Amino acid sequence: MRSDYCGALNASYIDREVTLCGWVDRRRDHGGVIFIDLRDRGGIVQVVFDPDAKENFALADKVRGEYVLKVTGKVRARDAATVNPNMATGEIEVYGTALEILNEAETIPFPLSEHSSVGEDVRLKYRYLDLRRADMQKSLQFRSKVTIAIRNYLDENGFLDIETPILTRATPEGARDYLVPSRTHENKFFALPQSPQLFKQLLMVSGFDRYYQIAKCFRDEDLRADRQPEFTQIDIETSFMDEQGIMSITEGMIKKLFNDLLQVDLGEFPRMDYATAMAKYGSDKPDLRIPLELVDVKDLMGEVEFKVFSGPAQDPKGRVTALKVPGGNDKLTRKQIDDYTKFVGIYGAKGLAYIKVNDVTDVEEGLQSPIVKFLPNTVRKAILERLEAVNGDLIFFGADNATVVSEALGALRCKLGEDLNLYTCEWAPLWVVDFPMFEQGDDGSLQALHHPFTAPSCSPQELRDNPATALSRAYDMVLNGTELGGGSVRIHDQSMQQAVFDLLGIGSEEQREKFGFLLDALKYGAPPHGGLAFGLDRLIMLMTGASSIRDVIAFPKTQSAACVMTDAPGAVDAAQLRELHIRLRQKEQKEKAE
Repeated sequence: MRSDYCGALNASYIDREVTLCGWVDRRRDHGGVIFIDLRDRGGIVQVVFDPDAKENFALADKVRGEYVLKVTGKVRARDAATVNPNMATGEIEVYGTALEILNEAETIPFPLSEHSSVGEDVRLKYRYLDLRRADMQKSLQFRSKVTIAIRNYLDENGFLDIETPILTRATPEGARDYLVPSRTHENKFFALPQSPQLFKQLLMVSGFDRYYQIAKCFRDEDLRADRQPEFTQIDIETSFMDEQGIMSITEGMIKKLFNDLLQVDLGEFPRMDYATAMAKYGSDKPDLRIPLELVDVKDLMGEVEFKVFSGPAQDPKGRVTALKVPGGNDKLTRKQIDDYTKFVGIYGAKGLAYIKVNDVTDVEEGLQSPIVKFLPNTVRKAILERLEAVNGDLIFFGADNATVVSEALGALRCKLGEDLNLYTCEWAPLWVVDFPMFEQGDDGSLQALHHPFTAPSCSPQELRDNPATALSRAYDMVLNGTELGGGSVRIHDQSMQQAVFDLLGIGSEEQREKFGFLLDALKYGAPPHGGLAFGLDRLIMLMTGASSIRDVIAFPKTQSAACVMTDAPGAVDAAQLRELHIRLRQKEQKEKAE
């Protein structure tokens, strides 16, 4: 029907006849001449109809916003006075000679101007209209370019695109599964995959030594700006390659994406061990654009009178940490400090102590804070020296169990970086490595920090002897404080897998029930292998500068995991439920029984 996209036209098309199809972005009538801005996915071009066009002019007079048109005309240069430098096609226009209205449109519920302000609930309800907006069009077209570039890179490096099942069985991946009842197997359920983890390991056993998949994954968990119940994963697995090789090849992919699509050179990715990341930044995904660092002062606080500090200082699981804000005395008001106190409360902190450094040479009178009176002069002096404080600095303190302090001050560090615009660069990638193999649950039991198939960097016997201090062969790629992807070398021999299961308290019956097929596969010559999975939605969000992954997904869910456009999830009729052998518990009956 058309010869060209609207946005593709430029001065090289002058005097050529073109046929365009698209939507009316705007219509204007200027003294008997009608101007129509026609829009398609390529952009916008101005079409002009004058009375010489006869019946086509009369037809153009009838069109309104979002009508669907087919236009034929000749490309011509605009008058110098009417050239629009802010428009990609601003040097030319199309003189219309034929017009066909392919479809009319009712008045849309919100304007599609990029400057229009409309609630996200309305945007998601009419998502098919929201996707017509220029920024949404650009985001999804950019997403397509990224996936093409990823496929090309992995194909060039010998990876095979292999699909794995969507209907599978429930596996312990750290979040709740979405369950699918089986009609043909009464009282049994499939689960939608949280990742293709087990299947890609089986592909390694099968001899497909380089696999990838741009896979849909599902997790029934609480949502945030960077989470969705269904999301897209760049899933990669390879055999006969250690963690250094896997990190190298995937780092190369991300660097090539940024270089080719954004003309950004990310440079070499530094590596940081998990312990350093937590100690200095309070996070295993530190934002290295922010120059602030946490400094532990636990050893200085054990004997002070202030129990808020001395209690955690004397607790083996406690942490007392300081965060210096250079020049913070002038940058932050008392109200802002109070607001930050409320902010850290979100992460479980009971308060936020601070010291204003007015005169670093006078520890008696030169420090301003409600807590100074509880700190001996020797402690004050030691704190200032350790933090290399100077006049005008503001020092925040966190004191509680190590987890609360790390999360609260780690988040405060990022918020200060954003609020005070402390960023030293635009992009700051890194690898975080040497994660602990296990973490301790509230009941004292061991839990896998990643998943039970992650290989430790020690022998099975060493793992059994010292599980609490064992490190894993895991690695996360982090960019600007966001985890882009994570992976590990996997366990490929039975003795190591058995040691991990034993330490996690997974008995033989549970092993067979949940992982029998994988354990069987490991018996038949499983190669050394490992992999990594990137969150495609997060990657696109970062590359486009979007504030939420919902802005880079065509049809996302809301914060409550619902689709307001299709009204999903929805009710199912009784006949369908009977086929699935399901009976619903009625809320009214349940309340009466209670």
